Amino acid sequence: MLFRIDDLEVNYGVIRALKGISLHIDSGEIVTLIGANGAGKSTALRTISGLIKPKSGTILFDGADITKLPATKRVAAGISQAPEGRKIFADMTVAENLEIGAFLRNDKDAVRNDMHNVFERFPILGERRRQQAGTLSGGEQQMLAIGRALMARPRLMLLDEPSLGLSPVLVKQIFSIIREINEAGTTIFLVEQNARMALKIADRGYVIETGEITLSGTGEELAASDEVQRSYLGH
Repeated sequence: MLFRIDDLEVNYGVIRALKGISLHIDSGEIVTLIGANGAGKSTALRTISGLIKPKSGTILFDGADITKLPATKRVAAGISQAPEGRKIFADMTVAENLEIGAFLRNDKDAVRNDMHNVFERFPILGERRRQQAGTLSGGEQQMLAIGRALMARPRLMLLDEPSLGLSPVLVKQIFSIIREINEAGTTIFLVEQNARMALKIADRGYVIETGEITLSGTGEELAASDEVQRSYLGH
């Protein structure tokens, strides 16, 4: 098992955002967390990446307890995130944004090689490498956010709402890229409102409602579940 959270509780003041959730991710999997807006999906990811401190519970990565580890040390350990809303550096070039993804690395040749690989995966970013990131379209910015997360050479990549605000054609493209990244060896934890697309590519999934995990199963099992179909797939 690559990753596990046990009984994770997070409070925002008096609001209980996560009410003791537990889940695990095996090496090589795509695992998705689906739920409505405000259910606790992004809170879970931000807690995993070290941006929010949990009230209680444990976070284990590759057998080590990382619950109290600072965010940068989690990146160094092999966890990187493409955040919700992309959070790219608009005034910096595409290439500079990618370099920031590798800020903890000293292997300059390998970093250069990884950037070349990002440009091979996302040819449009290669064409625009000297362009300011803020001038890219929404889909291109999402590709840049994923590319930047890849530059850290993660073993576990956290993706927060990668389809948000994108056209159906681009959504298809982004999900196809996520599958390719996974097939190339990166384990993925995908938080997504587009339950239909997420469950299509996920090995397993969890459903979160008001800070609690209410269902879990394979992607196929959840897609076939009456509750998921009624609440998230519009059936």
